Amino acid sequence: MIPKPMIVAGVMSGTSADGVDVALCRIAPGLRAGDPPRLKLLGHLGAPYSRAVRQEVIRVMEGAPMTAAEFSRLNWKLGAVYADAVAKAAKKFGVDLALVGLHGQTVHHEARGAKALGATVRSTWQIGEAAVVAARLRCSVVSDFRPADLAADGQGAPLVPMLDWCMFRSKTKNRVLLNLGGIANMTAIPAGGGLADVTAFDSGPANMVIDGCMEALYGRPFDRNGAIARRGRVLGDVVARVMREGYFSSPPPKSCGREQFGSAFAARFIGMCRDAGGTDADIITTATALTAESVVEAYRRFVGVHLGAAKAEALVAGGGVRNRTLMAMLREGFSGLGVQLREMDEVGIPAQAKEAVAFALLAWLTWHGLSGNVPSATGAGRAVMLGKVSHG
Repeated sequence: MIPKPMIVAGVMSGTSADGVDVALCRIAPGLRAGDPPRLKLLGHLGAPYSRAVRQEVIRVMEGAPMTAAEFSRLNWKLGAVYADAVAKAAKKFGVDLALVGLHGQTVHHEARGAKALGATVRSTWQIGEAAVVAARLRCSVVSDFRPADLAADGQGAPLVPMLDWCMFRSKTKNRVLLNLGGIANMTAIPAGGGLADVTAFDSGPANMVIDGCMEALYGRPFDRNGAIARRGRVLGDVVARVMREGYFSSPPPKSCGREQFGSAFAARFIGMCRDAGGTDADIITTATALTAESVVEAYRRFVGVHLGAAKAEALVAGGGVRNRTLMAMLREGFSGLGVQLREMDEVGIPAQAKEAVAFALLAWLTWHGLSGNVPSATGAGRAVMLGKVSHG
């Protein structure tokens, strides 16, 4: 099948569980055989979850007991939420959709596996009924992207590196694509490197621990602009103790989520900070410093070696870009490593839109029978087509 240009909506709801991002993209084949697809962002819309929906999503993500009926209802409700968001975006920007790439809401991700039913079982689960989206929008939907990579012995994450390589590779610059969602992940692309040279992984928490501490201490979902983090002090001993824990030193490929850094971790972290004499503001500042330190240390340990001694440019996306205290800490941490930080908005992609754009691209690739994972990033044994198709 010869790939055709299409208008594709990418739909993303991340581990922060704050809402839905829709990116409307025009995607066309590369100009020459072997070239990656060409992609243009036509518009982006963010739609917050209602308070009730967010509470239910976080409840299931944190492993609270739920009946099969409650799971089913949430799955179908999210399908309606996604359909509404895509329809609103298509109307706002005046486009006719040919395809939707629906990431869904990750409620469980255990790529390393756990003992169950007498065996070690690796699993991942994204909910949000794609059939609802396909029926409401009258177009086909590609969804549930992660299982195919996991079944091919990969981590099922990160999947954004395909977009990173297609859009941001450079013949002359080392590039690092850093996303600060609930979890922080980074993609390293050496200057002039091919797809097989790409390295990517989750470095640890980005907003997740900060948000968990904010909810517990202040009853707020996040630290707006990093204002509270600016008021406190960093409890350095606490950061150092956490950084000695296993996830941060384990080499890529690796991925993480609320299973590692959710409410249980936030509660333990708060206790550690209290034991160190920290105030509420100190705890938020220290959580922010933990994110910055874990990102910088991951670069130093796993990426700098990959890119060599040459300088690198880091393009930063995700909700964490709005946390000015976090961004200042990252700039300070990277300053001695030859890394220049730039926000994704500077290159024409809104920071909040990037992951949604990635799933538009992955849907287009799947629709045309092309693989979408990057085995050097996920650890999969082979390149595979991602996702399942629901016809409209």
